[in-house]
Amino acid sequence: MEKRIEAVVAFMETDLRLQVTLNKVALLVNLSPSRLRHVFKEETGMSLKKYQKNLRMQKARELLEESFLSVKQIMVETGIMDRKYFARSFREAFGTTPTKHRRLRAAQTKLNNKGL
Repeated sequence: MEKRIEAVVAFMETDLRLQVTLNKVALLVNLSPSRLRHVFKEETGMSLKKYQKNLRMQKARELLEESFLSVKQIMVETGIMDRKYFARSFREAFGTTPTKHRRLRAAQTKLNNKGL
C-alpha cells in the first residue's frame, strides 16, 4: 500500500471517534482531495467514508464480543452518535443487530466452554 494511504489509514485507526473529512486528511498527506479520493479507492477498493465505516463496525463488533460496554458506550467509542444509524450499519455489516450479536456470541461462548 502506498505510504500516504498507509498514513491515512493509521490516522483513522488512532481514534475512531474523530470525524474524518476528505479535506482534512488530504492536507495531512499533501494531496488534493480529488487525488486522495482516487488513490485511496485504488489502494483499498473503497471510499474513505466506507473504509472508516468498516473500521468502526469492526471495532464495534470487537467491543460487543470482548467487553461489557453498553451499546451506547460502544457507539461513543466508535464515533457514531445516531442509534438507528449504528444499528442499521451493524446489521448491514454482520446480518444482525448489535444486541442480538452480543447475545449470540455469549451463547456460543457458553457452549464452547462446556465442550459442545
